[in-house]
Amino acid sequence: MRSFTGEDVPREIIDKLLEAAVRAPTAGGIEPWRFSVVRDQGMKEKLAEAAFGQSFVAQAPVVIVVCADLDLCARGYGSRGETLYAIQDTAAAVQNILLAVVAEGLGACWVGAFDEDAASRALALPPRTRPLAIVPVGHPTGRAVPTRREPFEKLTERI
Repeated sequence: MRSFTGEDVPREIIDKLLEAAVRAPTAGGIEPWRFSVVRDQGMKEKLAEAAFGQSFVAQAPVVIVVCADLDLCARGYGSRGETLYAIQDTAAAVQNILLAVVAEGLGACWVGAFDEDAASRALALPPRTRPLAIVPVGHPTGRAVPTRREPFEKLTERI
């Protein structure tokens, strides 16, 4: 969903989305995810700019930036934790957010195309905290059009 009404999303609903996020699986129970919940219009505009001008980011009433604490991942699993598990864990958290968004009757978009350094600067993230996803959340202006997907049979090998 890339088109939102101006209607706000109450904190209680955002808290439900975050609760769903932290219920995601995580390597070794490390929970490296960190969440920045952005409502400030100026900050959302900076994030939209960091997202290569994807203006819908700034149009959403709430933007959740999902980050990983790389030091935490490295302490648990060395370079594999930092380069793989941090991404897997935060991706699972983002997926849970998206599922909770749908359950709440809202719309969202997983934005992965963005300049990480620009997003980090905008949010004043601590060193070694890597932003991995920007998730604009709001009330959709219409119904989402299903994306065409290959049938699972075409993508599956049974051994």
